[in-house]
Amino acid sequence: MLAARSASSLDEVAAECRSLGGEAIAVPTDVADPDQISLLAATAIERFTSIRGWVSAAGVYAAGSVEETPDRIFRRVLEVNLLGQVYGARAALPALRRTRGTLVLLGSVFSRVPAPMVSAYVASKHAVLGFAECLRLELLGSGVRVCTILPSTTDTPIYIHAANRTGRVVHPMPPLVSPDRVAAAIVRRLEHPRPTTVVGRTQGLVIPLRLLARPLYDRLIVAGMMHLGLRADGIPDSDGTVFEPDPASNTVDGGWRQRGGPSNEQ
Repeated sequence: MLAARSASSLDEVAAECRSLGGEAIAVPTDVADPDQISLLAATAIERFTSIRGWVSAAGVYAAGSVEETPDRIFRRVLEVNLLGQVYGARAALPALRRTRGTLVLLGSVFSRVPAPMVSAYVASKHAVLGFAECLRLELLGSGVRVCTILPSTTDTPIYIHAANRTGRVVHPMPPLVSPDRVAAAIVRRLEHPRPTTVVGRTQGLVIPLRLLARPLYDRLIVAGMMHLGLRADGIPDSDGTVFEPDPASNTVDGGWRQRGGPSNEQ
């Protein structure tokens, strides 16, 4: 089952899956709508009789200070990134209990560390990890495994799709990992569950760095965001794809690693 807002992009992915010998059904879904998530789970059970694995990976991104990010954008980021995963878990759990299946939630390295100018996104990812850990404890002994993936900066179009209230161009913070690497980690956890998995060795080191040397981390993340994460000036305000998808710009990767620079992590 494939779910996202863009029907045309889903159809492309489903066709590629079928061309490789797989079976795929596209179900256009806004994960921030619990009724649509319930329908997705019901459709999966109707078509395949059971659910053995459920992956919640939908996410939107917003750049801007706490004061300058509009309420409606802040709220929408939380609705998609956090509540979308809550709704998914609640819809899938009855079926996962029957199969002793696995639930995979997508967090971020930002589930463990903060950064300026992306407070809505960081808040949502901190909350995802907290939710996942609470749910994992509630499900001990049930046979259902809860896994959280914490990717480092990943080469996807999310930065191009970001809502932007900074007046500057949003860039991913280096080094980048490939989306294939994150996808492989998700598949591994479906087959061999673990509570948390960090993807990306270099950025993963910032988690213990902040614990051991918070003032150093603070200086590095502020400088990194202001000089590497935000570049150029004169960019008009944009809602990005926070409220509406843009199928024409949906791609597997964002092309950032092909643009050179000192920091691409393969």
